[in-house]
Amino acid sequence: MSEVSAQGYGPDHGSPFAYGLHHVQIAVPPGSEDDCRAFYVDALGMREITKPPALAARGGLWVRADALEIHLGVEQDFRPARKAHPGIRVEDLDALAERLAKHGVEVAWDGNFPGHRRFYAFDNLGNRLEFLQRDGTNPQW
Repeated sequence: MSEVSAQGYGPDHGSPFAYGLHHVQIAVPPGSEDDCRAFYVDALGMREITKPPALAARGGLWVRADALEIHLGVEQDFRPARKAHPGIRVEDLDALAERLAKHGVEVAWDGNFPGHRRFYAFDNLGNRLEFLQRDGTNPQW
């Protein structure tokens, strides 16, 4: 049997490039920074980090927690991403769901990903995010 990836299924695949995710960018409308802080900083518990001056002039904001960094970038013709989304691994999915509920954020549980528990939530601008935690099984498909 092959080793299981940190993803929870299948083997890892190395490359000569040592790929790793630096950040995920999510589009937000102009002037929505305070709304973004209410969700990403207050509800999710992330910390706002300083953007380089040349990029700060464009608006938006960057947030970080643990190994996750999200860049919230201003898009003039903003439309929320209702389908496309980052898949964010967490170690205590239930605690996160509880925290989001305390901040008035609805979560939609989805049991259709073998080897994982997961839910979807939408930020206060309508962008979809997926949060998932391995369930300890090793799915074979």
